[in-house]
Amino acid sequence: MSFPLQIKYYNTYVLKKIADSSLSDRSWYVEESRIRGGYNNVQTGLSPRAFLVSENNAQENLSNSIIYSGIFNSRTGINQSNQFPSGQDITRTVDPSKGSIQKLYAENTNLTIFQERKVNRALIDKDAVYTQEGVPMQTTSNVVIGAIQPYAGEFGISTNPESFAVYGYRKYFTDAKQGSVLRLSQDGITEISNYGMYDFFRDQLGSLSSGKAIGGYDIHNKCYTLSIQPASSSLAPQTISFDENVKGWTSRYSYIPSNMFSVQNNFYSTVRSQEKIEKYNATGQEIGDIYQHYNDNVNRGNFYATQYTSEIQSIFNINPSVVKNFQTINYEGGPNWSMTSFVTNEDQANAIGVFNMPLTLADMEVSLLKNEFKQKEDKYFADLINTSAFTQGEVIYGKSVSGVKGFFATVSLQATNTATSGTNELFAISTNYKESSY
Repeated sequence: MSFPLQIKYYNTYVLKKIADSSLSDRSWYVEESRIRGGYNNVQTGLSPRAFLVSENNAQENLSNSIIYSGIFNSRTGINQSNQFPSGQDITRTVDPSKGSIQKLYAENTNLTIFQERKVNRALIDKDAVYTQEGVPMQTTSNVVIGAIQPYAGEFGISTNPESFAVYGYRKYFTDAKQGSVLRLSQDGITEISNYGMYDFFRDQLGSLSSGKAIGGYDIHNKCYTLSIQPASSSLAPQTISFDENVKGWTSRYSYIPSNMFSVQNNFYSTVRSQEKIEKYNATGQEIGDIYQHYNDNVNRGNFYATQYTSEIQSIFNINPSVVKNFQTINYEGGPNWSMTSFVTNEDQANAIGVFNMPLTLADMEVSLLKNEFKQKEDKYFADLINTSAFTQGEVIYGKSVSGVKGFFATVSLQATNTATSGTNELFAISTNYKESSY
């Protein structure tokens, strides 16, 4: 009587100690293999397989690849978010020469992929078949992420995903390596930093280094606000905003946020932790983390419990090749503005104070002698008094000159913000001049 031959290999463990005397005695790793060679067994296990052992078992980062898991459905209780079956096509890879993936943004059934030096788009839950002319035709498919197509233009988001902000179909972000601020919309990528601010952003973003470029969309004023914060303490941070209505950068702010966002038509920002510590040490008062902007319960220009003045600087450069005598300074707006400086390429003028409403006849007589703004027909004006020092070869100078002479002039105005100052509106600044005769 004979019996069928059975050969069984039970669990085999191979122990190998890591060759490093600095590690503890428990620094082992275990390799397990099971071979099932029996006939009609009830035991199941891994079949024989060939494999290679990598001596370098370090972590590998695939910075330009996307992998997605199984489905998640809270209504049916299905949660396969921890499953990554290697037998399925669950990875997508973008061009590795364009740097790592910094941000993903899903919109409708499309996925926007921001690399350091490129912006791509991919279809979600559908794929595209391209005609002979290269026109895509969307088709339904069981793929999660379809074909990846790059946007035109060699722009990316560098390493500043915090600059991303979105409103409607417009997406704003910065490319520090290119020195550009960009807008991605349905017409592609537009370099909005070219709207009169090319030199500014080239210098500011060029010196950003490992600093931050924090962006947020101001839903209250309908503008993109960007705070450039270099890592070097010797460079001052800048916070400015871009308005689509005028296609330009309209405002510069005194606050330096750590984050900005909009919720239900309100604009919020958070203060930097370092500023919070410094403010607490200086005043002994606790400073909150989140601030609501455009709040009527505080004065204008009050950011993070610090009161600021409103300031504006303008340049008069009409007929730049003509030597002029600037005689007056005029503005339209609120009554709380004063002129802090008026400087040309040659001379400078005396500062001009805030308009004060005369209440008596004596006040009116005194106001005529004061160097302050006067009101006429809801506009404000003042004479420019030359305070320049004597220069070599100059026959007439200083107060002997009617106005301030020069090719162009730079004027600075400021307004103090208080509970009674209102909004400190400023609509226009102008000057009266005559061509110089000497």
